[in-house]
Amino acid sequence: MRILITNDDGINAPGLAVLHQIAVDLAGESGEVWTVAPAFEQSGVGHCISYTHPTMIAQMGTRRFAAEGSPADCVLAGLHDVMKDCPPDLVLSGVNRGNNSAENALYSGTLGGAMEGALQGITSMALSQFFGPGNNTADDPFEAASAYGASTIRKILAAAPSNHAAYNLFYNINFPPVVASNVKGVRSVAQGFRSGTRFTVEPHTSPSGRRFLWARGGNQQIPTAENTDAAANLDGFVSVTPMRADLTAHDALEALKAIE
Repeated sequence: MRILITNDDGINAPGLAVLHQIAVDLAGESGEVWTVAPAFEQSGVGHCISYTHPTMIAQMGTRRFAAEGSPADCVLAGLHDVMKDCPPDLVLSGVNRGNNSAENALYSGTLGGAMEGALQGITSMALSQFFGPGNNTADDPFEAASAYGASTIRKILAAAPSNHAAYNLFYNINFPPVVASNVKGVRSVAQGFRSGTRFTVEPHTSPSGRRFLWARGGNQQIPTAENTDAAANLDGFVSVTPMRADLTAHDALEALKAIE
């Protein structure tokens, strides 16, 4: 198996090293793992691409490249430049430092990389490690992802339905905020919603008197509804959520027939 990996925390992030080991396990002795990751952190950029300016790319080692762009840029660079003569069988994005459950999925550059892979027709998955009291101070806070990453991906690949939709599936995988020994299993669940939790901004004034705004997230320890991602994660389960880039609210179409 030939695998392309990326992330949004940057090419030197510890989560990318965890993902590389997961990918090596999956690829096997005869496989290949290629890395095209952002040169600098790109958290929160979603599925953006550098449409109005070029992306510089540099080789950092064997099958290892850094691009000055978003995760989606990196996937485009991997598919159409770095690996254009040997396209990957699988695109993996992560392992993100922090969860991409619930509303976080809408902002996530990690998911943006997986979404771009799916739009390009490649089986793609985003991996994120939830942080909380159960793993914040652990020697290895990515332990759950390290221990369960490869096996979870294999299960998805074995069970994944045939994809006949115009928008290909991609998968959002979140590892619970616990050490590996406390992981209870894997659950296939819907994307949830943390009630009352939203991104906000916090103003600060610099020493020079200029005003700056810092984006702040909400409480990540609030569970979502039953059988959804953050609820499963906070209960100790790895969550797997199948997704598509189709943003249509299909449940609202019938009501809008009245405007025709």
